[in-house]
Amino acid sequence: MNFADKLKQNRKNKGWSQEELAEKLFVSRQSVSKWENGQNYPSIEIIIHLSDLLGVTIDELLRSDEELKEKVINDSKQLAHPRLKAFFDVTFLIGVALLIAKISVLIVNRTTSLDIPLFGGSFVWNFGPLVLMVAAGLGAEFVKDKYIED
Repeated sequence: MNFADKLKQNRKNKGWSQEELAEKLFVSRQSVSKWENGQNYPSIEIIIHLSDLLGVTIDELLRSDEELKEKVINDSKQLAHPRLKAFFDVTFLIGVALLIAKISVLIVNRTTSLDIPLFGGSFVWNFGPLVLMVAAGLGAEFVKDKYIED
């Protein structure tokens, strides 16, 4: 029996409606409905609370559904280098901002009588944003799947 069926069966055994269970978990009735229909899964905190409310072990809830078990395992993983990942993400955004700035200045210069200069030379403005975005994208891709080993 999968998680959705187990949740629905245990809820009905307690005589609770979806609304009543949702109130006990401090979530919406729609969340409970999605869990019972297999459209979504609760967080590990909710699973622990469900276990207590329904009087079943966490093991009974998790082992019944391979997809839920994988979700809980993946949610518990911590990046080995979160600051480095954040650095690459910010660097990518800086590249995007520079590209938008360059395009905006070019549009303004072409559509108005203004002549806003791009300081730093054309090489910096033509290749700088590209280099930042590519390097940051590659760096982020490299560190995003590196997790702390237990």
